[in-house]
Amino acid sequence: MYILVLNCGSSSLKYKVYSEQTMQAVVGGLVEKIGQDDSFITQKYPDGKKDKKEVPMKNHDEALGIVFNMLRAASIDMNDIGGVGHRVVMGGDTFKSSVEIDDQVIKKIEECIPLAPLHNPAGLKGINAAKQLLPNAKQVAVFDTAFHQTMPEYAYTYPLPKVYRDVLGARRYGFHGTSILSATIISSGILGIPAEKCNLIILHIGSGASATAIRGGRSVDTSMGMTPTPGLTMGTRCGDIDPAIIPYAEKKLGLNADQILAHLNKDSGLLAITECFSDRRDIEANSATNEKCRLAMDIEVHNVKKYIGAYMAELGHVDAIVFTAGVGENDDILRERFCSGLEELGIKLDKEANKTAIARKGINKAILSTPDSRIKILMIAADEELVIANDTLAIKNGTFNPDPLKMNYSFAKMDKSR
Repeated sequence: MYILVLNCGSSSLKYKVYSEQTMQAVVGGLVEKIGQDDSFITQKYPDGKKDKKEVPMKNHDEALGIVFNMLRAASIDMNDIGGVGHRVVMGGDTFKSSVEIDDQVIKKIEECIPLAPLHNPAGLKGINAAKQLLPNAKQVAVFDTAFHQTMPEYAYTYPLPKVYRDVLGARRYGFHGTSILSATIISSGILGIPAEKCNLIILHIGSGASATAIRGGRSVDTSMGMTPTPGLTMGTRCGDIDPAIIPYAEKKLGLNADQILAHLNKDSGLLAITECFSDRRDIEANSATNEKCRLAMDIEVHNVKKYIGAYMAELGHVDAIVFTAGVGENDDILRERFCSGLEELGIKLDKEANKTAIARKGINKAILSTPDSRIKILMIAADEELVIANDTLAIKNGTFNPDPLKMNYSFAKMDKSR
């Protein structure tokens, strides 16, 4: 039997199939440009083999149908898919853990659309398509926001008028929850400390980026807010800015709210500073000769260090700084810069260990700190799909525990790297 994991974007569909017995991925892939004439699917196998097909796909229903055809070609029997786990970006304050999908859950996800207008509709498309094509499979929703619902009220409350908080639901929700959850559990194993006793600062740095403070294995603060826009400097998102800039831009530049929102999410961040690059690899490659690229790197490093310092003050005691997600897993140059100058705080990077700890070279976890570093530095490769698969299988089997620290996650069984 298998678990299928779906991660639906507005014009994309990422999928992965896991064996229920081993929780190992047997095949996966990505559909891109859904709704366009040049849409295509790339299917990947554990041995590195890839199959690519260009197929017109008008919507997510058609895309999922193509996915099923590709899976059948890979000898996956659709009748053996017992559960489908769906990544849902926004669960608001309603969903504090993963849940089996029923009509009431769908209604609540729909109600959260104003908080995630680009993401939740895509997730719902995947849910509806999977329900139709796999009517006998258990459908499960896993929320990006759920892991952060342990934040105390003083951390998630915005000091805004009551109508903003009560009517609009304006508060800090946080994102990247599945990635932060897996990093927390795996860090516990590496450190040899029970998860409920771990204090961590987890830096999920990809195109989108966030910092999370973990106290006793639970999220107590995070840099993203009601939306994924604030916090760290990102590829195309601005991160923290003065909110008064928005009405000022409306008046001075004649922009409307939709235009400004697009600027903040798609035209800002590293792209805005370099005026040509949002990918750190391009920025680093040109930083020696391009002053704008140097400035973009300086801004990102400055903001990451600010959050490290702030969360150290908030937590009091920190066991480890944890890097995860695409940049955090693979960019040794930025990791070194993030940690540089923090030695007096007890954060000492082993430069040689840092250089060799690259996820794309097959290193999924590593200790990056020197033996005498009071605070450990870890790299952990993100695997959000594996979290979703674990939750889906547990709900299907009736063994799910809504408290993630009490769940028997497959990735918690990894050998310790002390």
